[in-house]
Amino acid sequence: MTADVAVETTPEIPLWNDPAHPVSTRVDALIGAMTLQEKIAQLYGVWVGASDKGGEVAPHQHDMEEAVDLDALLPSGLGQLTRPFGTVPVDPALGALSLMRTQARITSANRFGIPAVAHEECLAGFAAWGATAYPVPLSWGATFDPGTVRRMAAAIGRDMRSVGVHQGLAPVLDVVRDARWGRVEETIGEDPYLVATIGTAYVQGLESAGIVATLKHFAGYSASRAGRNLAPSSMGSRERADVLLPPFEMAIREGGARSVMHAYTDTDGMPSAADETLLTELLRDTWGFDGTVVADYFGIAFLKTLHGIAADWADAAGAALRAGVDVELPTVKTFGAPLVDAVTDGRVPEAVVDRALRRVLGQKALLGLLDPDWSPVPPALDGVDLDDPEALRGRVDLDRPENRELAREIAEKAVVLLTNDGTLPLAAPRRIALVGPNAAEATAVLGCYSFPLHVGVQHPEIPVGIDLPTLRDTLTAEFPDADITVARGTGVDDGDLTRLGEAADAARQADIVIAVLGDRAGLFGRGTSGEGCDADSLALPGAQQQLLDALLDSGTPVVTVLLAGRPYALGRAVTESAAIVQSFFPGAEGTHAIAGVLSGRTSPSGRLPVSVPRGPGSQPTTYLGARLAQLSDVSNIDPTPAFGFGHGLTYTGFAWSDLAVDAREAGTDGEFTLALTVRNTGERSGTEVVQLYLHDPVASVVQPVQRLVGYTRVELEPGESRRVRVTVPADVASFTGRDGRRVVEPGDLELRLAASSTDARLTATVTLTGPERHVDHTRRLHAEFTHEPAPRD
Repeated sequence: MTADVAVETTPEIPLWNDPAHPVSTRVDALIGAMTLQEKIAQLYGVWVGASDKGGEVAPHQHDMEEAVDLDALLPSGLGQLTRPFGTVPVDPALGALSLMRTQARITSANRFGIPAVAHEECLAGFAAWGATAYPVPLSWGATFDPGTVRRMAAAIGRDMRSVGVHQGLAPVLDVVRDARWGRVEETIGEDPYLVATIGTAYVQGLESAGIVATLKHFAGYSASRAGRNLAPSSMGSRERADVLLPPFEMAIREGGARSVMHAYTDTDGMPSAADETLLTELLRDTWGFDGTVVADYFGIAFLKTLHGIAADWADAAGAALRAGVDVELPTVKTFGAPLVDAVTDGRVPEAVVDRALRRVLGQKALLGLLDPDWSPVPPALDGVDLDDPEALRGRVDLDRPENRELAREIAEKAVVLLTNDGTLPLAAPRRIALVGPNAAEATAVLGCYSFPLHVGVQHPEIPVGIDLPTLRDTLTAEFPDADITVARGTGVDDGDLTRLGEAADAARQADIVIAVLGDRAGLFGRGTSGEGCDADSLALPGAQQQLLDALLDSGTPVVTVLLAGRPYALGRAVTESAAIVQSFFPGAEGTHAIAGVLSGRTSPSGRLPVSVPRGPGSQPTTYLGARLAQLSDVSNIDPTPAFGFGHGLTYTGFAWSDLAVDAREAGTDGEFTLALTVRNTGERSGTEVVQLYLHDPVASVVQPVQRLVGYTRVELEPGESRRVRVTVPADVASFTGRDGRRVVEPGDLELRLAASSTDARLTATVTLTGPERHVDHTRRLHAEFTHEPAPRD
C-alpha cells in the first residue's frame, strides 16, 4: 500500500537523499514512495545474537525472542539494531567492523539504502566490553555537580559515536519513592530538582557528542507499590505532576533530548505504553517534544501478556501506536506481520503508522543517515586497513587514561562522609583490619548495567576487559607501610556466620578496622541491587549487620565503608562507628577515590542524594513528606532518617553568615534575591554545598514540608570566604493546584539556606503578593546562583 504522493527526484539524487531540502519535505517524499511493509520495517529493531533463554537474561525474554530471518526482513528495511556491542563480549574494533558490515548489508538490501539506528545502553558508561565503567547515576546525584556529569556524558557519547552507535538508552529520570526498589542505583536521587538538573546535564553531554539521549522511564516506574519491580504504580495526579514529571520536562526543554522510553508500569489502570494522554497530549502537544518515543524492551507485547488490555499482538501494536509509541524494541514482535495484517484489514489506520514513521525518518535525516554521502564506516575505523580483521584487535581504546581520570573525578566528588569522630583522615595506621565481603571484590564498585555484570557474567571464560582495583589493592598503595589483614567475615547475602569470630579476632589485633559492606549488583534476583533485585527491608543484606556488630564489639575503632546501590539502615554503626563512608557503586576508579578519602589525600565533598533510614522498616524513606509523614505522637513509628537528603561532612568547617534579602515582598510574577557569606573556618581546603529549600506554610493543597529548589558547590581554601548570591523566581514556588493546573499562590514562604534537608543554616521569610498566577511548562525552573569574593572585614 503506497500513499499517492508525487515524488520529485533527479537522476542523481532522490529528493529524500538531498540535504538541500527541508527534512519534512524529504521525509514526506520518502514516505510517499514506500510500501506498507517498508514503512513498518522502520518502526522496529532486531536483536541479533540475543538469547531466547529467559533464565539467562530476563524473565519473559524467552516469550518474546524468536529466531530472526534477516534475509527475509532486510529487503523491507530496518529501523534499529539493538545492542551490537552490549549483547556479547566483543573487542571494540571488531565490534565496530561487524556493525559496519551489518549496516552495509542493511543498506544494500533495501531499495532506499536506509541504514538502521544502532542503540546501546550507557547508564554508567558505554555498556561495551573494554569500555570505562563510570559511577552509577546515584553517585552522579551525590556530586551535586551538573558540570562534571555533563563532561562525563560527552566522553561516553564520543566513545559510542566513534564505533557507529547513534542512540543511548539513558538517563534514568525516575525519582526514588521507595529505597527498597532494586533500580535505585540507576536513579539520580529522591528529589525531582536534583534528578532534573543532573539528568539534564547528562542529556546535554550525550547530545553534544551526537548521540540521541533517551529519557526513561516515562513515567511513574519508580513509584511502584512496595518497591517491587514492574508493579502497579500508586500515585495521584499531583504526585505525578510535581514529583515524577519535572525531570523529564527539564531534560526535554533544556537538554534537547531526542527520544523518550515509555515505562513498563500502569498508573491507575493505564499502562504507559497505551496512554495517549501521557505520550501524546502531555509529551508532544503540551511540551512540544518532536523526537521519537521508543518502547521499553518487550513493553508493547506486555500490553497483552502482563497488562491484559490487548487481545492479540496486533491489538497491542495498535494501542501503542495510537498512544504515541513510535518504535518497538528490542526486536520485532507486534510491529511486524501482526501490524501489517491489522493495517491491511482496517483495524489500525495507516495514518498512525505514517505519524510514527515521519518521526523516525525525520530523526534518521537529522543523524545524516539519509544523506547521499553517508558511510557505514565509523570514525574509529576511518582510514584503517579493514582487510585483516584480527589485526584490528586492540586498535580501539574505550578505556583511555582521560576516561579513567574523569571517572575518578566523579567518584571522588560522590563519596559521602556520613559521620566522623575525628578518626578520619587516617594518620598512617600501622595495623589495618580490612574486613567485609566487598573488601577484596573487584566488581563491588559496579552497578547492574555495567558491562561486566550485565553481560560479562554470562561469559565467565572472557576476561573482564578493564582494570578493577579492589579496595585492598588501593589501600595497600595508599598505606604502603601498614600491615593490612584481610578477612571476609561473611558474604554479601549468604547469611554465613561461621567466620565472624575470625573477623573479630583480626579486628582486635588491629589499630583500625575498615569494614567494607554493601551490595552485589545483578539482574532479576541474581544480586542484592539492580533491576529485579528488590529488597523486603532496608537492613544490610545477609549477615552483614551481625558482622558489623561483631566488629563494633571488638573495641577497635571501626570505619564503615559502604559500596552499595541503595541506602541501608546501619543499626548501632550510626552512633558507634568511628566514621561512616557511603559510596554508591563508584565505578572502575571508585576504590582509588575511597582510599584517597580515608587517607586524606582528597577531601570528601559528596552529599546524600537519598536519605539513609534510621531503621530497616521505615518505608518509604524520602524527605519529600508532608506534615502527616513526619514523626508524630499518634504513631509509634519514627520515619525520621538517620541521615537526611543532602547530608555530607567534610574535613574542614564552614561558617554561614550575613544573610541579606534585597526585598521581602514580590509579586507572584516576581523574584527574590538573597545573599550570604560562606567561610572555610578550618585548616584544609573543602567544598560546601549550599542548598536552597522552599517551605510553604499555607497552600491550597497539601505540600511537602520542604523541597529543594536550588543548590551550588562552593570550593574554598582555608580561611577563604565567598559571597553567594541567589535569585529565586516566584515560579519555583508553583505546584499543581486544586483544578489540576500549576499555580503560584500569594502568601508567606520560607527560603531555607541549608547544608542538608535536616540542617537549615539561614532562613528568610518572604511574601508573594498579588493575584494567583497560573504557569505552564515555559515557567522559570531555576534559582540562579552566583559567587563573588566576600567583602573584607
